[in-house]
Amino acid sequence: MTNLSDLSTAMADAVEQAARSVVTVRAARPVSGTVVGEDLVLTPAHLLHLDEIPVVTPDGQTLTGVVVGRDPGSDLALLRVDGLNVPALTVGEAGRAGELLLAVGRPPVGVQASLGLNPGRARDGWLHAGAQPFPGVSGGALVNASGELVGVLNAGVRRGQLLAVPAARAARVADLLSREGRVPRGYLGLATQPVHFPATATPDSLEDEAEFPDGPFGGRFGPGRFRGEGGPWGGRRGPGHGPDHGGHGRPRAPWARDGRPGPGSMDEARLEKLRRFRERFAGGRVGLTVVQVEAGSPGQEAGFRVGDVLLALDGEGFTHPAELLARVRTRAGERVTLRVLRGGEEQDLAVSVGER
Repeated sequence: MTNLSDLSTAMADAVEQAARSVVTVRAARPVSGTVVGEDLVLTPAHLLHLDEIPVVTPDGQTLTGVVVGRDPGSDLALLRVDGLNVPALTVGEAGRAGELLLAVGRPPVGVQASLGLNPGRARDGWLHAGAQPFPGVSGGALVNASGELVGVLNAGVRRGQLLAVPAARAARVADLLSREGRVPRGYLGLATQPVHFPATATPDSLEDEAEFPDGPFGGRFGPGRFRGEGGPWGGRRGPGHGPDHGGHGRPRAPWARDGRPGPGSMDEARLEKLRRFRERFAGGRVGLTVVQVEAGSPGQEAGFRVGDVLLALDGEGFTHPAELLARVRTRAGERVTLRVLRGGEEQDLAVSVGER
């Protein structure tokens, strides 16, 4: 078993290795930047208000970084820094849940690091660093115990949490920005809502339950406020609202903390019906019912219809409409296959992911 002294030394070595590839970016608020290629640095986009930004190298030189492009989806901006002469980090794997991760930043005061545990797979395109944020950490490197890059850090996505864009996604963003100056956003033009099926359901019964008027949400989604990806529906818009953002519609009725209906809630008969529905489908399969198809969209061209139940994309199932959003968002121009339940039978429909 590795003793504590050896572990401490290994962590210090990993931080030292990562710090060689982390710079200071003097943006609206000083943050860090991670070197991902020759003269190329990734840093948070929301703090870059100018097209030329001072960048301070690990050896103290101040150079000029020129913004090549910004990607709002990942909140990453790519800087080109002529004469940088700083090595890029080797891309590695986050590993298993529970393995050690290190958040390494270079604020103006110098290199800082915090230790975290890998909480598991990335969700909604973000990897939880499991580490304590500190001023200037955004744009820094999330590395594994070997000092390999597993993500680019951002402390401004969720208050009090340190998240990271997974290294593979960050590399794709950097490549697209360096070549095209933008990151195309993929879409299908399908608005969906989740439906839960029992594990023993037949195809016919699945379609019957997919027609349940409000779905198994217990009032979470109001009429006409579906989660989806694309199209003009979804009520109030803005970040986190409406189908383009994978946002929630407003609750249909308030709930008391003890589980009883609050003022203005649905009648008891409807509540009891929803409770029985949840119990019946607990632990079953999840599908996404198509509730609207955007005119002229890739989904319409591929033949999708309202009432289709999406079961999987390229063989991988769904647990939430946001997963469909996230998985096509970075695949503009690619051809994907969706497993669909229609007319009591499962079939595969191929569709080319559109670009916005």
